[in-house]
Amino acid sequence: MQIKPFHLILACLAGSASAEETPLSAIDWLTIQRNAPPVVTLQPDVPTAESASIPTVDVQPLDAPGVGGVGLLPSSVTGLPASLWRGSAERDVLALLEQMQTRRPAVPALTSLLHILMLAEADPPSNAEGEALLQARVNSLYRHGLVAPAEALLERVGDLSPQLFNLAFDLALLTGSDEALCRVLNDTPSLSTDLPTRIWCLTRSGDYPRAMTVYQTGAALEQFSDLDAELLLRFLDPEYSEEARPVRSPLRPTPLQFRLFEAIGEALPTTPLPLPFAVVEVSGDSGWRAQLLAAERLARAGAFDGNQLLGVYTEQRRAASGGVWDRVEALQALEAALKSADVERVSLALEEVWPQMRTAGLLVPFAKLFASDLQDLKLSDRAARIAALAGFLSDDYETIAREIAQDDATFAFLASISQGQAPTSIPTDLPHANAIATAWAAPAQAPHETAALPAQNRLGEALLQAIRDFERGAAGNDPELTDALLTLRAFGLEDTARRAALQLAILDMEGARR
Repeated sequence: MQIKPFHLILACLAGSASAEETPLSAIDWLTIQRNAPPVVTLQPDVPTAESASIPTVDVQPLDAPGVGGVGLLPSSVTGLPASLWRGSAERDVLALLEQMQTRRPAVPALTSLLHILMLAEADPPSNAEGEALLQARVNSLYRHGLVAPAEALLERVGDLSPQLFNLAFDLALLTGSDEALCRVLNDTPSLSTDLPTRIWCLTRSGDYPRAMTVYQTGAALEQFSDLDAELLLRFLDPEYSEEARPVRSPLRPTPLQFRLFEAIGEALPTTPLPLPFAVVEVSGDSGWRAQLLAAERLARAGAFDGNQLLGVYTEQRRAASGGVWDRVEALQALEAALKSADVERVSLALEEVWPQMRTAGLLVPFAKLFASDLQDLKLSDRAARIAALAGFLSDDYETIAREIAQDDATFAFLASISQGQAPTSIPTDLPHANAIATAWAAPAQAPHETAALPAQNRLGEALLQAIRDFERGAAGNDPELTDALLTLRAFGLEDTARRAALQLAILDMEGARR
């Protein structure tokens, strides 16, 4: 079975495109497809005659997956089969996703793979009951900062259960699209029993008297947490808010609490908050520095691509020095040097910006932006080495590997992996070199315990195991690292395996993996 490399999502999906155009990434494609119609579409209200009634009819394609398998990326885009999860026990898939709750995959290539798995349209496990897998997928996207794609995923469900409504409402609060859901809740109060949510939505429709009545009733019955009670009172009674001291900030506010702090004039900075809150700052409404920090956080998590990051970095001239401002200055200096065609200037700028990107954990996005422009320049020795490393981290790694001089043992090793070949020698100072080389020393064959999973319609489960095993291998367990790479190669993800191996070796060598 051959699975398409996930980064090669062809530009023709967005319309007609020539073979020379740059292919879309998954996130690019999602941006284009953001307003795609939901799988389940409610028909508009139809006037009825007095003597007859017309029932409301839900329309859904015959081959569409159920709620548990709804997705944004069809098989024609991902190359993944519709049976991705069908043969797995739902509890096993949920357990694997639970293990990934507190940390991201070890390298960006596998972060991208996980995102694709979560967004893929595929049948749910045959023993699935309810919406547990869909909820887990949405939560995984949310934790990785993919708030808008998670929101779009739920939009394709159609009618939401109370559990899915709560998820959708949290997402909408962060994207600022909560008004539509509030109208739904005001019309169908049974969707949420959460009183703060009800109060917020009543105010969105302008019904402040009723909102205050609900608040007073809930407060009398002690149905609010202390924080919610205080925030809601200040929100509903501005005069009280003006006289009271500022509210102590919680460590992990809910999206609604975050918006309530904002509404009472005590907006919380997003930098210390969980990653999903960073999406609030990318608009730039809170200032350029907040936008920069949010963009960097999201880029590290794979939720913001390199071109978006570059756009934020180059929006203005730096306003101060130190920290993010030094990164802005260094990257802008490199971009200006490349435009000037002054090779000496490019060398100096590259030597300056590389450690800045390394410190920020952004070497892979940086490499994808600039590596191809650096390859044909006669740079200084140090800058040429940086350019080579950037080439191995870029989308053009295989082509660049053929052009890089391989008299250096590390570069020779990386070039072999880039081309899917077994290295002829193992550099002693390259992290994970032995485990990586072993994965290409023989024809790709998955370990015995996972080899049969695709034939059992459990490919998604097998790939989640590979992501987990790779992370364990990156932490020092060489056999698990080799097994993870073999699994990816055996199941048709040769490109993902090469990218993951190159990224792990280079980022650990540079001390840049976060």
